[in-house]
Amino acid sequence: MLKIREAKDCKYDLVSLGECMLRLSPPSYGRIEFAPVMEVWVGGGEYNVSYALSRLGLRTGWVGGLNDSPMGRIIMNHARSVGMCISHAPVRKYDGVGKKDRIGLNFTEVGTSKRASATLYDRGHSATAGLKPGDVNWNKLFKEEGVRWLHTGGIFASLSDSTRQVAAEAVKAAHDAGTVVSYDLNFRSKLWSSKEAIATTKPLVPYIDALIGNEEDFQKVLGYEVEGVDVEKGGELDTTAFKKMVERVVKDHPNVKLVGTTLRGVKTALINDWSAILWSEGKFYDGQRFDDLEIEDRVGGGDGFASGFAYGFLTGKSAQECVNLGVAHGALLMSTRGDTSQITLEELRPTAGGGSARIKR
Repeated sequence: MLKIREAKDCKYDLVSLGECMLRLSPPSYGRIEFAPVMEVWVGGGEYNVSYALSRLGLRTGWVGGLNDSPMGRIIMNHARSVGMCISHAPVRKYDGVGKKDRIGLNFTEVGTSKRASATLYDRGHSATAGLKPGDVNWNKLFKEEGVRWLHTGGIFASLSDSTRQVAAEAVKAAHDAGTVVSYDLNFRSKLWSSKEAIATTKPLVPYIDALIGNEEDFQKVLGYEVEGVDVEKGGELDTTAFKKMVERVVKDHPNVKLVGTTLRGVKTALINDWSAILWSEGKFYDGQRFDDLEIEDRVGGGDGFASGFAYGFLTGKSAQECVNLGVAHGALLMSTRGDTSQITLEELRPTAGGGSARIKR
């Protein structure tokens, strides 16, 4: 059974560890190559979860690398606007040219019709990639101040040899303090190989309570094959085969109390079938289905699921309610531009409960 520390004993409900970047996107569905202007958005796989939960009314923090440039201050301002604490995020002096401690960039095109969304990275030599063991006082964060839930994942661990060490340092410290640890496997082939991902992640699993990932993530990051399924192909996957794979994972790692995965059937860049599955205490819970979901921007949908289901567990909801909150939040998040949530709790609750999109007057 998942044991979560009492809110009264902790300063934070959830803290995330990972890189936050600036995203530059052409307006509408434009191409980077031809864009005369770019929209600036803020986001990062782990950061997005803390940001969303802060908007939903929980006490959150984020740990990642920053610098004192205007680019770094964009992220600081964005986090502080929703009340996220960033006091544990190391801030480096910017050298003016980006030889080290940069703020990472990504260039993202929002796809349409049969043209898929696409992201290109410009994140080398970043302040987060340069984080080293000892840069963060984990004892102060987890034991003195208190954190109920730590969220991190494979994107952060993939950035450098030192972030792999920091990830291990953090999950062990959180585990020792009785903090729930969730880990989004989030395989990114542009950042590391499957061999590197497996070698890094397997030693972390004994300290992890909740695993999040799709079929490809479990194969490429933990080495578990989904029998009879080619994870390289798009479209809807056989959930029966996936459930069998999850049963092997939790049998091998009895410390894992939750496993969540999103299910996405891609029809066009803007029309997807969307749902999720949650494993908890020996049972599978199927989330509500959103067939032919209209999407404005799919980036961040998985983080929306992670934050929705974490919100559920942190607020004492049942496993079925938690997976429904995750599915609903991911769906709502993808109705807006940018990586981070623009959704309120008042919008999330009725959608997770099966409400419609009737106009509100």
